[in-house]
Amino acid sequence: MENGFKITRKQLQKVADYKPKPFPKYSASIINLLNRWARGTASEVVGQMSDLAQECPHKDYDKWREWYLQKHPDAIDKATKLIMAKLKDVAGAFNKIDENVVKIWVEDLVIDKSFWGLKIQEDIILRLEEMTGKKCRLANKQEESKGIDGFIGDLSIQIKPSSYKSASNVKNEKFRAKAVYYQKNVDGDFIVDISEIDNLI
Repeated sequence: MENGFKITRKQLQKVADYKPKPFPKYSASIINLLNRWARGTASEVVGQMSDLAQECPHKDYDKWREWYLQKHPDAIDKATKLIMAKLKDVAGAFNKIDENVVKIWVEDLVIDKSFWGLKIQEDIILRLEEMTGKKCRLANKQEESKGIDGFIGDLSIQIKPSSYKSASNVKNEKFRAKAVYYQKNVDGDFIVDISEIDNLI
């Protein structure tokens, strides 16, 4: 590699003397999701970890662990309790999920959201064309595969529901296109946020 280098997981474990903790199957992924909902390890609960890691004067694990627990003695227990409270909420929801509920969810995602999502994209594209006077269009299949939903002239954009901003599976995604967000209000109207592209059009 001419412009970089690689540190393998094996090398990293050797340097950090890190041994992953064992978890029952699926449990770590479930706890991770619960934690996102509960915000158990948010910075206001456990501290800003990137700053703390820089602040800590120690470079070995045992001293880091001791230093952190002295600085935030209640953080682990607070985070655990928040996640456990969310687990109880979700456990109650699990009892209400049967095959019929799953079928309705799949139909809503595959049929309903696909249709209405495309319709709102088309309407937004038409409105943007009226606003800008530029040729606007929806993306084709190849462009969609690159994370693009449409174009304003030559400017590629994504058109997403506002909930997409905080979706757990895309929180760290680096968009390849600026986004236009929409949200349905109580009257059934759609509020469209073009703040990301306003200075570009």
